[in-house]
Amino acid sequence: MEANFLKPVLSFLSELAQHNRRDWFEQHRADYQASRERFEFFIDEVITAFQPVENLGPITAHDCVMRIYRDLRFSRDKSPYQANMAASIARGGRHSARLPYYVHLAPHDQSFLASGLYMPSSSQLTRFREQIVRDSAPFRALIHEERFQRMFGKPGGASLKTAPQGYSRDHPDLDLLRMKQVTIAYPLPDPLVNVPDVVDRAVEVFTLMKPFVDYLNDTVMS
Repeated sequence: MEANFLKPVLSFLSELAQHNRRDWFEQHRADYQASRERFEFFIDEVITAFQPVENLGPITAHDCVMRIYRDLRFSRDKSPYQANMAASIARGGRHSARLPYYVHLAPHDQSFLASGLYMPSSSQLTRFREQIVRDSAPFRALIHEERFQRMFGKPGGASLKTAPQGYSRDHPDLDLLRMKQVTIAYPLPDPLVNVPDVVDRAVEVFTLMKPFVDYLNDTVMS
């Protein structure tokens, strides 16, 4: 992929963030379509390059790219559009029952690659906690692996301030049991988005994520 291939996408999204109105969007719909096509080309390249590592099935960017229109029903912010482009890459696309590899493209160094339990149901969170209580060693081995630590640090997300109901405050795995989200992310500042090997970088990151994603899929989603 040529250098700065995604730069026009970032530029469009920066403008959209400043003019997040339907009239402006309609006047610049052609720019949006051109930006979306570039983003979809990027996602197709990532899917193709990642297939030897993760069997995603016969999906394309069309199956994975998220809508740019915001759901305003329960939001105080009535801006009609997402000021980012995103894709949820998994077997079955964005409606997959498996945890996806998530691509988030946004200007001003706000892009990132991520995965994990972002909005788990109560039953999913219970299954994760039950598995940690049974044996936390496999999960800890994953997240303490040197390359994993260097690339992602500690899994993050919202956590309880105290032990979840039914668990002791003295439990040796309390740090994991308190988690309400179990996510990892790799930041992509604009200079990394605009390099020729951005597809290779995404595949490298997702490949390192895979054991973590597999663990959660096997524990929580199966």
